[in-house]
Amino acid sequence: MKNRLEEIRKERGIKQEDLATALEVSRQTIGSLENDRYNPSIVLAFKIAKYFDMTIEEIFIYEED
Repeated sequence: MKNRLEEIRKERGIKQEDLATALEVSRQTIGSLENDRYNPSIVLAFKIAKYFDMTIEEIFIYEED
């Protein structure tokens, strides 16, 4: 699954550390999400979407194999 997390975060001038704190995860988790090394749990995906006031589909792009 691809995502636009880094793009959206940078557009809004938010540091990885600040996003991690707001979402109650580590900065490494944010980095892993942004580099497509980790897919978020559904709970974390909802938290991210709510934080940015967006839908999950606007942030995460599901691609079938």
